[in-house]
Amino acid sequence: MARILILAALPEEASALFPDMGTEQAGPFAVRHLTGHGHDLAIATCGLGKVHAALCAGMLGGEADLLLMSGTCGSLGAAPGAYWTAEAVQHDYGAAHPGAFRRYRAGEWPMGEAGEAHFSAMPDPGVGLPHARIASGDSFIACPDAAAGLAATLGVTLVDMEVAAVAQAAARLGKPWAAIKAVTDEANGDSAGDFHANLVRAARHAGEQVERLVATLPS
Repeated sequence: MARILILAALPEEASALFPDMGTEQAGPFAVRHLTGHGHDLAIATCGLGKVHAALCAGMLGGEADLLLMSGTCGSLGAAPGAYWTAEAVQHDYGAAHPGAFRRYRAGEWPMGEAGEAHFSAMPDPGVGLPHARIASGDSFIACPDAAAGLAATLGVTLVDMEVAAVAQAAARLGKPWAAIKAVTDEANGDSAGDFHANLVRAARHAGEQVERLVATLPS
């Protein structure tokens, strides 16, 4: 039986995972424990942003065999739907130079020659979702110019506020990680309204795909 920590930023995203199952545990982070598809699952509501996500992953992920993240994201040209996030990069980590911002792999020295800035997820076990690279940062992207800049400079098609921080924490803990995110908005001037209108639907779509992923993993 594998021990799997599943993180979700928002209560709507957490409750969309294995709904009406498990036992709630109070603490710094709300955690629901259950057994699903032969695995010991802990579903944690971590809160918004990189600090919440990394703190939750660090506090609860030490005994886990795998860290997963489920939830929603903005699209930078990606079609509506759910995605396997094969790579994650923190778009706000790096070095500010005159007229330019150079991005580095989060946690590494932000100076000198910049190498690959992304973290790679575990191999896809065959969930059948399209793959994407996601950019995470402590800002909600609701500007088409900012979205276009991230897409052009980082080769990303999705944006959120947590996945790359979970990936960094997993790397530090020596744990495999994966994330499935479903699109709520297009990172433009309509994003705030679109996000709230589509949150529950997209969260459930991502949750269903995470449940499928868990079912494919060896117990």
